Amino acid sequence: MVVGDASLDIDTLVIGAGPGGYVAAIRAAQLGQKVLIVDKSEVGGVCLNRGCIPSKALISAAHSFESAKHAEAFGVKVGEVSVDFAKTQEFKNGVVKKLTGGVGALLKGNKVEIFNGECMFINENEARVFNEHESPRYRFKNCIIATGSRPIELKAFPFGGRILSSTEALELQELPKSLVVIGGGYIGAELGQMFSKFGTKVTIIEGMDSILNGFDPDMTKLVAKNMQKSGVEIVTNAKAESAEQTDKDVTVKYSVNGEAKEITADYLLVTVGRRPNTDGELGLDLINVEMTDRGLIKVDHQGRTNHPHIFAIGDIVPGPALAHKASYEGKVAAEAISGLPSVVDYKVVPAVAFTDPECSSVGMTEAQAKEQGYKAKSAKFPFAGNGRALSLNSPDGFVKIVADEETGLVLGAHIAGIEASNLIAEIGLAIEMGATLEDIALTIHAHPTLGEIVAEGAELVLGHPIHVMAPRK
Repeated sequence: MVVGDASLDIDTLVIGAGPGGYVAAIRAAQLGQKVLIVDKSEVGGVCLNRGCIPSKALISAAHSFESAKHAEAFGVKVGEVSVDFAKTQEFKNGVVKKLTGGVGALLKGNKVEIFNGECMFINENEARVFNEHESPRYRFKNCIIATGSRPIELKAFPFGGRILSSTEALELQELPKSLVVIGGGYIGAELGQMFSKFGTKVTIIEGMDSILNGFDPDMTKLVAKNMQKSGVEIVTNAKAESAEQTDKDVTVKYSVNGEAKEITADYLLVTVGRRPNTDGELGLDLINVEMTDRGLIKVDHQGRTNHPHIFAIGDIVPGPALAHKASYEGKVAAEAISGLPSVVDYKVVPAVAFTDPECSSVGMTEAQAKEQGYKAKSAKFPFAGNGRALSLNSPDGFVKIVADEETGLVLGAHIAGIEASNLIAEIGLAIEMGATLEDIALTIHAHPTLGEIVAEGAELVLGHPIHVMAPRK
């Protein structure tokens, strides 16, 4: 508690305890800074509490349910399989509690002071933090803003009742019999497919000509095919227009090529993107922080705003709204404050969709490489040519590696298939290190593993694959 209205002195104020903020706070403390981190909610932010982690826990449960239903492929008979979704939610909440508890312990272990409440700038060097119990002022030498983002709410589809954002969808205590999803991006595709695996009748309404826009088309076709096999209806080139809800269901009106249509379901899930948390009572306008027309904070190569001692990271700055990008930027900002020559380098920012099959990308596509002047080439090695994938009964998918034909330099990769989210890391490291196709191909990969697919993908681009026929010259 502060006496009067005097300010407490700290080195670094971190606003937001998500994967960007808490990482920045820990790194800053490791470098000797006296750090205060402020968040009005739980440590871990959206990612740990209402996004990445809870969604992946439910997706894993859905995979287990589906695997049990189809265990006969392995000669395993399990009888009738059912879901106790309340128990599934208990599992998810347990995972979240362990991780958020661990983050809290790490912050305290690194002597980071935690304030549960909100923050408002008083001027460029002071801020007031407050909750219902106290409202101390702090004078800071440096500040890292990491306030994250929230789901975009459409005027025609206000959240509430049976119209859900991803936050409410992850908290449902009973499985809906039917669900309409507006938006076929990675959040809509992941959650839509998850509910479908649990037995929900899912319809995805997407404005573009395919779901998962931005991923390699060959990958999205695989996902769409799998979704449709499990009963998901995907409506593309569609415009969602309005919704009417009762206490039992919601009716969505939409159009496809000008033709009016409607559908009724238990719930409507709206996943059309996220909005940066740069508005509200934070007071960025009070201290004249420069913004883009999209509400993002302008920063330099170290995360500095137009005020050299105030930094911004994560979803509130330009670039993809990804937790791992935020964590990376948090480390750079903390190190820059300490005088280290750290700078952001977005050469390898992997993107992952935890659909079925999983999709992951890093680096350039073949078209992007050619636009940048490379004589690019690529090839796809199928999961069906890998012994481990077959033994897992998961033959669907491929690894596509993009490389420079003249030097063999690895430029990018796109992976669809089981464990694609983990396999992409090797390619990310290869690009970061300036590795060539031969570097990957000549690295001995353990057998039988999925990692061999990456090595054989490199051999295929080189023109001498072992487990598929070499392309004709």
